[in-house]
Amino acid sequence: MNALLVAPPVRQESRSGPSVSVATMGCKVNAFESALIGEKIAGLGFAVSPGATPADIRIVNTCTVTSEADRQARQMVRRIIRENPSAWVVVTGCYAQTDPEACARIPGVDLVVGNARKLDIPVLLGPLMRGGLPPVMVDDFDPDIGLPDRLISGLEGRTRAFVQVQQGCDRGCTFCIIHTARGPNRSFSAAMVRRQVERLVLNGYREVVLCGVDIGSYGEDQPGSFGLEDLLEHVLDLPRGFRLRLSSIDPAHVTDRLISLMAANRDRICPHLHLSLQSGSSLILKRMKRRATREILLDRIGALRTALPDLVLSADILVGFPTETEAHFAETLDLVERLDIAFPHVFAYSKRSGTPAARIPRQVDGAEKKERASRMRAAGIRVRDRVGAGLEGRTLPVLVEGSAAGGDDAVTGRADNYFGVRLPPSHARSEDWQEVEIAGFEDGMLVARDAG
Repeated sequence: MNALLVAPPVRQESRSGPSVSVATMGCKVNAFESALIGEKIAGLGFAVSPGATPADIRIVNTCTVTSEADRQARQMVRRIIRENPSAWVVVTGCYAQTDPEACARIPGVDLVVGNARKLDIPVLLGPLMRGGLPPVMVDDFDPDIGLPDRLISGLEGRTRAFVQVQQGCDRGCTFCIIHTARGPNRSFSAAMVRRQVERLVLNGYREVVLCGVDIGSYGEDQPGSFGLEDLLEHVLDLPRGFRLRLSSIDPAHVTDRLISLMAANRDRICPHLHLSLQSGSSLILKRMKRRATREILLDRIGALRTALPDLVLSADILVGFPTETEAHFAETLDLVERLDIAFPHVFAYSKRSGTPAARIPRQVDGAEKKERASRMRAAGIRVRDRVGAGLEGRTLPVLVEGSAAGGDDAVTGRADNYFGVRLPPSHARSEDWQEVEIAGFEDGMLVARDAG
């Protein structure tokens, strides 16, 4: 691919050697991959700094889940170039994979690297500074090339660690471009996942989030029948002292075995799931090419509720999909209320060139999509407040995350059920899970009682 680039300005390297910063947009998988890139760069002798820090080389790991994500990626890259005009700028990630020309056209971008070569960035920096690279390095995914056997020691500025267990997706939902950006489903070995979790726990992390592009498909690309539930059992065999949390999962992958495993390990697996729900209408789900129907959603989440009555749910919700009527939207609204989706992550449908949904003639009006998204978010707040108020008087495990706003020495934490918690200063020094009594619920957060 030929890029359209203007000549970059002459750069002056730092006397102390080149410095590098990695800015991350989007999902937990991106955060994990940025950590891999950063640690490999540091191992090669570069000075690695936080993503917003000026540096000799600026790397932007982009997202493309919606057109808005694309716009935000361009905005971030332009801002970095304005703030740090003498830096070499590398754009990578999902937006770089799906539209490398758009990335390369931004004046000041020196190198565009697709997801297939993203983890090669550390060894490309030397040739980049010597002027020995083409401006665009975006390849197709080779299914014969396995995932890299690399470990990280931690994630900068995070109390919860992310561990990627699989990559890519084989589904091809009609609205989605991620299977193009990430390639086919590929799974990391169970041994590597376990080694990664073990390293992070030894380095002090007390919560590990298992993440992937389509986590429920773990193992389907491998011979045999070793799936997500087997992986969880393999990781849980490690000594205690940490909790696992699952990232986004398709409700069709919430099997009876997974439910039983979560219920039997209530003290090891956080009672929270983020569901890739999208819609509550069977017809819209079919047009999206989703795995589930409304009936399957009700059945699977009903089974979850029976086994884990304290479970808190978050979910991806897509409103304004082509042909979605007010009646279809009402079905989704009803599902959010009925299933107590306390944290809906709401997207308005974004028309993506090259996707089947973009060719559907009956597109929903932009103002209507915006209005439905607003109503859905309001429904989520109602559910969140109802569920949060019901936790008053309960004792919950909480992991401290950082200082609270307001300057009163309070700190914030995250309960195992995903609710944010405001804690008194007496909890500030704890780096472990602690049992906290909930005194109330204010401004979207649980409030812990001061034990004195």
